[in-house]
Amino acid sequence: MQQLGELGTEAVRKQNRKQGAGDNQFGVRLGEIRKVAKALKKNPDAARALWATGIIDARQTAILVLQPKHLSAADLDRMVREITFSRVADWFNDYLAKKHPDREALRLAWLEDPDPMARRAGWSLTHDRIVKTPEGLDPGALLERIEAEAGAAPEAAQWTMNFCLVAIGIRDPELRPRAIAVGEALGLYRDYPTRKGCTSPFAPIWIEEMVSRQDQALAASREGSS
Repeated sequence: MQQLGELGTEAVRKQNRKQGAGDNQFGVRLGEIRKVAKALKKNPDAARALWATGIIDARQTAILVLQPKHLSAADLDRMVREITFSRVADWFNDYLAKKHPDREALRLAWLEDPDPMARRAGWSLTHDRIVKTPEGLDPGALLERIEAEAGAAPEAAQWTMNFCLVAIGIRDPELRPRAIAVGEALGLYRDYPTRKGCTSPFAPIWIEEMVSRQDQALAASREGSS
């Protein structure tokens, strides 16, 4: 904790506040957090102590020094409800929830949960299924649910619901026109500030951009093999 405190900067704290973090932070750069975690190695006792502080930099460090096998499904369910900052949520989902043996049961439970971060996690796990293991999923039904629920969903959940909407539009040509239409109707992230060279998270733009890139890559591959 002392080391994390010494690594914090006001510039990072200010940036985190803009992204929704409060003052319960040190403001440590992500690269420095990774260095601290690497030195700790896999240490579940230290991770639990760090997590219990509630400080976002400490929780990010804890996530990196934990392994899914260190946690029960009940542990994950408790932890997801304690998260208050989206970046902590996304690290938690990517490094722990998506690799946990009970991830499918958690996904289904969290999709129905009113807690904003649990819902965010449920849709994050659903996006992982759409992209990596879509067998058994009904993308049409997911699209219907996104259309019906995303507009009134908690802001934390809207982000990962939008990821699912985009993934369906990219991966399923038959559902693509409808996915684009749903994105237009919802209007999520239509005016989101996007850096030059980056793709907008507004679903219609994102879908069309990624499909165009895929088409260009396929055309280049065919030219190269001819």
